[in-house]
Amino acid sequence: MEFTEKNTFWVHRPEEFCFAHGTVSITTEPGTDYWQRTYYGFRNDNAPTLLVKTGEPYFSFTVKTQFDSSHRFDQCGVILYQDSENWIKASIEYENEEFQRLGSVVTNQGYSDWATTDIPSGCKAMYYRLSRRESDFLIENSYDGVLFKQMRIAHLFQGAGIINVGIYACSPEKSSFHALFSEMKFTECQWREHQ
Repeated sequence: MEFTEKNTFWVHRPEEFCFAHGTVSITTEPGTDYWQRTYYGFRNDNAPTLLVKTGEPYFSFTVKTQFDSSHRFDQCGVILYQDSENWIKASIEYENEEFQRLGSVVTNQGYSDWATTDIPSGCKAMYYRLSRRESDFLIENSYDGVLFKQMRIAHLFQGAGIINVGIYACSPEKSSFHALFSEMKFTECQWREHQ
């Protein structure tokens, strides 16, 4: 399986993007985001998202992100998107000049959670690896694309059968930034069976 222009499709196609030479660039638009209900009360479902459909029950998808975000909540990363109420995403969300939040959101049946750790605001690149074992998923991150560290393990209630995996970028507030995605690849599942 490959992540190419021929086998991908957009959800919330952005006005400015480019898919060329194995890379995807997205210029985000203000007021775009993914979130459902929890704590904040609002519901957002309009972030530009480029996806591949797959029924493969065991695989890993890796992507490198590079970004020039500088406004609160600007983000780009990896996503598994089934519909507006069932999805998983991982990214770095810009907070301020001192720190930003490396984190993940799992949304099951219309309710989101958010797990984060603070990292320096100077970090402007990150690798993500999303691995699938049927309806269970492992999200990892890496600074160099070699050493990956676990961010979280999650179950998606709508994660069986055919799923949609890919990339996204958004600016929830009144801002815009440039996100670049590269080194996108599917491999055998790197998340080993628990013995």
